[in-house]
Amino acid sequence: SDIPELRDIMEALLAARLKLREQFTVLHEKLLSIVKDNTVCRRLMTVPGVGPVVALAFYATVDIPARFRNSKAVGPSLGLTPRLHQSGEDNRVGRVSLCGDAMMRTLLYEAAQVLLTVVKKWSWLKAWAMNVAKRRGRQRATVALARRLAVIMHRIWSDGSEFRWAREDVAAAKL
Repeated sequence: SDIPELRDIMEALLAARLKLREQFTVLHEKLLSIVKDNTVCRRLMTVPGVGPVVALAFYATVDIPARFRNSKAVGPSLGLTPRLHQSGEDNRVGRVSLCGDAMMRTLLYEAAQVLLTVVKKWSWLKAWAMNVAKRRGRQRATVALARRLAVIMHRIWSDGSEFRWAREDVAAAKL
């Protein structure tokens, strides 16, 4: 309060922050209305950890699910597969390849983290990821879960189903 220039600067910054928050709210409501009207996005959101932003981004990124030969091809196209370093006798498996859409890869990774940490309800998918985390470590399990989420979301989109929480539901659906 002793420095009037500092007060003017802070007032301008707070006014800009308020305007940004208002615009964020408007955009978020538009995103929610788009997702609410889209049946594919609503089905994708049945997967634990997947919210409106991830569902809409996946819908926009994949665009035409028939582009992929099978659902397992989605993970590599998003760069969620290990990179191989091969030369002569050396054959090392490195980090993810980072090819494909970086934003979608990041969103799937965040959805996998949410599934592992925030989602309290157990599913076969969470149990699978926890077993991978025990064997290979938490970060590799998160990447593997992100790749599996992409596969599951593509399959849900392709066959018009919803996420099944128990393995018995999956086995019954195949019969």
